[in-house]
Amino acid sequence: MTDEGDASAGRTPRAPRAARAVRAARAVGARAVRAAGVRPGGPGRSPGPDGTGPALPAEIESGVDAPPDGRVEPRAIPEATVARLALYLRVFTALAEQGTVTVSSEELAGVAGVNSAKLRKDLSYLGSYGTRGVGYDVALLVERISRGLGLTQHRAVALVGIGNLGHALAGYAGFASRGFRIAALLDADPARVGERIAGLTVRHIDDLEGIVRAEDVSIAVIATPAQSAQEVCDRLVAAGVTSILNFAPAVLAVPENVDVRKVDLAVELQILSFHEQRKALGLAAPRFASGLEGFG
Repeated sequence: MTDEGDASAGRTPRAPRAARAVRAARAVGARAVRAAGVRPGGPGRSPGPDGTGPALPAEIESGVDAPPDGRVEPRAIPEATVARLALYLRVFTALAEQGTVTVSSEELAGVAGVNSAKLRKDLSYLGSYGTRGVGYDVALLVERISRGLGLTQHRAVALVGIGNLGHALAGYAGFASRGFRIAALLDADPARVGERIAGLTVRHIDDLEGIVRAEDVSIAVIATPAQSAQEVCDRLVAAGVTSILNFAPAVLAVPENVDVRKVDLAVELQILSFHEQRKALGLAAPRFASGLEGFG
């Protein structure tokens, strides 16, 4: 199959229902673009074979099931493309919930906030699933992107640090719907230990290693104060955790095989303050607010 992106001749008129669904998804896509900040990885970033970024599983990049012996080599893709695939998944899911069956690359590009050429290039890592004159199969791409991002299994996640932010994260229902299972809540504060949040009991940090092994945790979220973040990180890595989402206001040092994503809400507000200042002065701010334009 070939992509229909640049061909308009002979295109079947789009049903009103699909057009309404695309418009309904635009708000989702716009929010996702603003929230999908992409920054270069820290010392824990694991590049693909050519050093450009992580690699999709071989069966995803080729569009076919990989042989059992794994002879098909995964293909490295840019870090920003991985982030945009997560954005596209959110948009495709919203379209599917609206009952949309197919959608054109131009419509998708408008919803996702990227140009159609970049969108088609990103989706080419999943194989060629566009049909000229018809568009992209929404359900198929939801399944393919989910597989590509490793979301076909519910991954166990440990959340360390149940302060105000950690408490809010623990109660967030969106993790489960996106392929993640909060398996454990941990804190060092005796006043927090034993508290029930979203069906889970907060455990003491002393139980960390045993919980990681028992629950097969490979991803952890750190929401501790800055002064304890590195110690917690070291214990998580020693216990076998290989991916960390860091909300603590600290830069973590990790081995090369460990991936770290940092979320600093204060920095994000400072970036928005910069844009407000530029607008007040009547100046056009550089287009990096979404974190997507400067990468890939």
